[in-house]
Amino acid sequence: MEEEVIYEGAQKEAILHFKGPMLVLAGPGSGKTFTITHRICHLIKNQGVDPANILVITFTKSAAGEMKDRFEDLMGGRTTSVSFGTFHAIFFRILKFAYRYDARSIVREDQRIQYIKEEMDKCSVEVEDEVDFVASILTEISSVKGEMIGLEHYYSKNCSEEIFKQLYHGYEDRLRRAGLIDFDDMLVLCYELFTQRKDILEAWQKKYQYILIDEFQDINRVQYEIIRMLASPQNNLFIVGDDDQSIYRFRGAKPEIMLGFEQDYKGAKKVLLNINFRSTRDIVKTAGKLISNNEMRFPKNIVPKKGPGKPVITRTWQDPKEETSEIVQEIMDYKKAGFSWSDIAVLYRTNMGPGLLIEKLMEYNIPFSMKDSVPNLYDHWICKNIVAYIKGSLGDLSRSNVFQFLNRPNRYISRDALEGPTVSFESIKSFYQDKGFMIERVEQMEYDLRMIKTMDPIAAINYIRKVIGYDDYIREYAQYRRMKPEELFEVLDQMKDSAAGYPTYERWFLHMKEYGEELRAQALKRGQSIDGVALMTMHSSKGLEYKIVYILDANEGVTPHHKAVLPADLEEERRMFYVAMTRAKERLHVNYVRERYSKKQEVSRFVKEYLNRD
Repeated sequence: MEEEVIYEGAQKEAILHFKGPMLVLAGPGSGKTFTITHRICHLIKNQGVDPANILVITFTKSAAGEMKDRFEDLMGGRTTSVSFGTFHAIFFRILKFAYRYDARSIVREDQRIQYIKEEMDKCSVEVEDEVDFVASILTEISSVKGEMIGLEHYYSKNCSEEIFKQLYHGYEDRLRRAGLIDFDDMLVLCYELFTQRKDILEAWQKKYQYILIDEFQDINRVQYEIIRMLASPQNNLFIVGDDDQSIYRFRGAKPEIMLGFEQDYKGAKKVLLNINFRSTRDIVKTAGKLISNNEMRFPKNIVPKKGPGKPVITRTWQDPKEETSEIVQEIMDYKKAGFSWSDIAVLYRTNMGPGLLIEKLMEYNIPFSMKDSVPNLYDHWICKNIVAYIKGSLGDLSRSNVFQFLNRPNRYISRDALEGPTVSFESIKSFYQDKGFMIERVEQMEYDLRMIKTMDPIAAINYIRKVIGYDDYIREYAQYRRMKPEELFEVLDQMKDSAAGYPTYERWFLHMKEYGEELRAQALKRGQSIDGVALMTMHSSKGLEYKIVYILDANEGVTPHHKAVLPADLEEERRMFYVAMTRAKERLHVNYVRERYSKKQEVSRFVKEYLNRD
């Protein structure tokens, strides 16, 4: 009798499913963890399946741990031999038996970075943003492996194809010579092992006769191919996910794999968990209007379990300063009304989004926690260049400081012209004594520094950008790096916005110092449970829920991101906005601005879609 009460409708059908492939579409807040854990119990208790024959795969180590704990609670705290793990953990376990790998065989992140840096030196690759460049190249290498792409068909987003091939082959060579593998190799090697050694594949097929996969919408090509081999020939493959919440294409996730599952498995059963236990009716209905605009999806009718609740509030503000000020005031009002700080989350498209908000929360002493590492604007190489100009004007002519602005824009001044730890402009002119045009450039730089010394921070930034020609330098650099110059100009615009509140360099520099200290303090607290407003990217919010959610900057170019051009990119951006909206349990606030950096802004098409506006 108790089972009939717990398991209702679609959930009951999913939990009681025994053999063969099944696709479970689990909408936001529909109890998918409940469904997976109860199905495992059902297999063991009611179908007599040996726990050692069950494999449960999740995408993160923490999710695997949580799933295992929930399952063991259902089993009365009894430990079983059910295997829980991430794709990487399971595949590495298989490789350990075949190749005797151990933990020392896995390359460390710092080693990967070092390998790429060393290969860059060999290729004479020089970039200003070395940290970002290295991270981007490693991401691209991961994509090539995970999507099983031939290098000859791959077009790099960060450098020429020739340079990328050199970096890729150099990195791979370094790994092999050191006897190391990276996380993507775990997948590639497992695929090759199963393809080449049918006897090993058969042994693992006998071991894992029932396979359950959570968050299936995030699977990539090589993961799927391995799972297909492992599940064969019985195909007791139970996949759970939501194609509307697939937001990791940049990591190689392929939502189309889930959409094509029924073609790959003709007899697969499909169940929709369409009851949302999390959010109020208005939030569910509004989010549903938005996501229905995607074409590549399973159609769904999500039904809220809760009542209507408060309407979704969509607000427009003059600019980001007004937006953040008003949001902070509203957050304080919620606190006065009895909500906890930790009931509230503020979500944004990229980790460059919350800078102004962090400053405002600091100003009002409101506790907050950040799920992501937020880059310090003032640590960006562009900001360091601008600050170096200002410090140079104030008398800091140390060699390291002058190098930051000497050839930005390019004045073609050789490093050999700089002697000693402190730079002397007279000695540079002496170095170029037979080249009058070079002496003129040095004298112009001296004049520019004298001018900057007399200005306030905003005037100095404008002077460096427009008069000295730093903007032109940025355009050239963006072209070299295959970037849109707007991405880099945004850093300069953010810097200018920050400078607006400070009449003197001294006060502005003090603010930079305090802001950096706060970010470092936040980094130390990351992962700790505190009663603070949660700040995070839309990506990081997946799987979480809050009573009150604010979405920042719902503007074109922000969300959808300006890099999203192709239809598949725009559908992914819409899914991300949908994920952000469905984190809210009781109140959802969507905010956008009319103006940013003195430029007119368009409201996001996503806002128009859920409001049904043209």
